[in-house]
Amino acid sequence: MFRISQFMHEILTPKPLGPKRNPPGPVVIWNLIRRCNLTCKHCYSISADTDFPNELSTEQVYGVMDDLKQFGVPVLILSGGEPLLRPDIFDIARRSKEMGFYTALSTNGTLIDESNIDRIADMGFDYLGISIDGIAETHDKFRRKEGAFEASIKALRLCHDKGIKVGLRFTMTQDNAEELPKLLELMDDEKIDKFYFSHLNYAGRGNKNRKDDTHFKTTRWAMDQLFERAMADARAGRDTEFVTGNNDADGVYLLHWVEKHYPDQAEHIRAKLEQWGGNSSGVNISNIDNQGRVHPDTMWWHYDLGNVKERPFSEIWQDTS
Repeated sequence: MFRISQFMHEILTPKPLGPKRNPPGPVVIWNLIRRCNLTCKHCYSISADTDFPNELSTEQVYGVMDDLKQFGVPVLILSGGEPLLRPDIFDIARRSKEMGFYTALSTNGTLIDESNIDRIADMGFDYLGISIDGIAETHDKFRRKEGAFEASIKALRLCHDKGIKVGLRFTMTQDNAEELPKLLELMDDEKIDKFYFSHLNYAGRGNKNRKDDTHFKTTRWAMDQLFERAMADARAGRDTEFVTGNNDADGVYLLHWVEKHYPDQAEHIRAKLEQWGGNSSGVNISNIDNQGRVHPDTMWWHYDLGNVKERPFSEIWQDTS
């Protein structure tokens, strides 16, 4: 994850380069369930509205959580499929919070409504990300579900009204790139303070549809849009957060942008970027899939490091053989 807003604040108010602090354990993106009520065009897990075999039981999940806590894992991102389809998701989330994990939920938002929003709010999620991949019909086509956009927008509003820190997640392809400015407007209109921009993940359906990825000129245009918006918000003192994922070349492009617009800060930003280190897959980022297999990240489902049903995560992660 590339935190654009942090670098914009560094440009405006440079801080001395301190020691690099690595967490004792990696962030864990945990695909607790593969089932989903949508069949999105870019889904890296090839989820569908059907049950998948050999998923971790509640008891197995709890056992893994105990090991993750002892290993020093700081963050659990509960994902899917659609995690809200897992019957024990609230039990898992509550236990995660009680154990002291920073706990986030990644959802398509279509299952959040008046019947469960109070329960979701009671979980105390540190962050809840809802995927929005375009306006109205564009999003529905991307998600292959009529009405998905309205349902997800309703979820954003319900979460915001309950005081949940909620963010908008956008995956860009050539089919929806032109709607990025509209989504930034939507962020303002709905008073959302976090925007996560994802490059197309070449895994699962994303790999099958890699032809839909944007030309590099469009990608650079999108980065310019985000850099300019993040800088404007930083200057105005707005408490917003812009981040990108799945292409750590964004850091290199930021440096070029800084050299052009803020040349006096270029060396400082270069040093900060070098300290950040770029892609952290297999180091500070990890993934556990629905069947318990451990991967370097969500783009590496074709490569297994081990299975938490057979060995503790901590042992798998430290095994360099």
